[in-house]
Amino acid sequence: MGSPETIADEIDRWFTGSAADGFLLRVTRPGDFALFRERVLPILQTRGLFRTDYTHDTLRGHLGLPVPDNRHAQSKQEPQAIAAE
Repeated sequence: MGSPETIADEIDRWFTGSAADGFLLRVTRPGDFALFRERVLPILQTRGLFRTDYTHDTLRGHLGLPVPDNRHAQSKQEPQAIAAE
């Protein structure tokens, strides 16, 4: 509770003080979340505490993991002919 700056200050204090490495928000009313998103997040983004853009499209990309080959899309190898003796 409080002004957007007060809320951002508290989140900043917990995060930079190593008391938290992330937050889960419980949203019971969409309007409350909209206020948080429109008023508090820009402050956190300005402070560098909340990303403004994603660098990858997938969790795998964010974690730096390689994309495995799709075993269903690989071309099937043709069976080799048995040589006549």
